Amino acid sequence: MEKTIKNLQAAFAGESQANRKYLAFAKKAEEEGMPNLARLFRAAAEGETVHALNHLRTLNEVKDSKSNLEAAVSGETYEIETMYPEFIANAKEENQTDAILSFGKALKVEKTHQNLFRDSLKKIESGDIEPHEYFVCQICGHPAADEAPEKCPVCGAPKEKFENIA
Repeated sequence: MEKTIKNLQAAFAGESQANRKYLAFAKKAEEEGMPNLARLFRAAAEGETVHALNHLRTLNEVKDSKSNLEAAVSGETYEIETMYPEFIANAKEENQTDAILSFGKALKVEKTHQNLFRDSLKKIESGDIEPHEYFVCQICGHPAADEAPEKCPVCGAPKEKFENIA
């Protein structure tokens, strides 16, 4: 069973990464004027999502909403306290400026995620959280509730760079 669990975890990670990669490929195909290729990449990405979610459910990692929020807070905390600080230090040692900037932006956004999840964890006891419309900066990933800010507080991107998340 131990090998199977490790294999399910690896498969989940691989399928999740394939999804994101194919979505990036789809955006590039759109930019290059190839909407049909973009559609193919998006279809494959959705298939990879199905696989990843099946593996995650098989691992019994999808639980009740309170437990899921606790897991989300824990994951964000790990990224904030351990993962990104180590990645930034390594990138500095290797003088990789682009990586330092990428990791630094992600670290700032993870703090926002952590706060949103913590706040929701406090409110979930009485039912669903309050409704919001969410907007995500397509440059750094910063989420904003209710409306996009005029300027992203993390990367400075203008309001037009925020995408409404349904």
